[in-house]
Amino acid sequence: MTTYDHSTSMGATGLPQPRRWVCVLLGLFMVFTGLMVLGDIAFFTVVSALFIGWMAIAAGAFEILHAFWTKGWGGFVWQVVLGILYIAFGIILVSQPLTGALLLTYVLGLALLISGVVRMLIGVGRWQQGGAIMLASGLFGVLAGLVILTGFPMTGLWVLGLLLGIDLLSHGIGWLTLAWRPAAAAA
Repeated sequence: MTTYDHSTSMGATGLPQPRRWVCVLLGLFMVFTGLMVLGDIAFFTVVSALFIGWMAIAAGAFEILHAFWTKGWGGFVWQVVLGILYIAFGIILVSQPLTGALLLTYVLGLALLISGVVRMLIGVGRWQQGGAIMLASGLFGVLAGLVILTGFPMTGLWVLGLLLGIDLLSHGIGWLTLAWRPAAAAA
């Protein structure tokens, strides 16, 4: 017969649960930053474009260095070309953050529209296995993509900031919820 010791605050991953005060502090910080972002979504849309631009430049530089480090692996030229494209994209975002935000918003709108259509098709094809939820998810994606694309270019000034703010708020609420779970009470 197997017995389990539930006295430790270990999670499903085998790692110890964070202390309650850590969860509360992180949750409050995330909620605060989410509210700050939502307070000026246009500013944080530009900040997001700048951040993505710098990360693209760093990723491109690493891709090129990686190509030289692993020259014998094959695909050297493609890695260098990809790295150059990353760097060029990053330079555009950093040098023209407003134009970059518009570009990112347009790509986001297209991605939502296309992925929404695909999810709707999957939902219809899998109707007997609970496809209605997938269909609803796809419909939401199509609607979100259409809202972004039909309002373009004005949506480019607020969409990225709004999504960042909502993500930070939901992330903060998630940490606060974790803090008040029964398992966290022991910590």
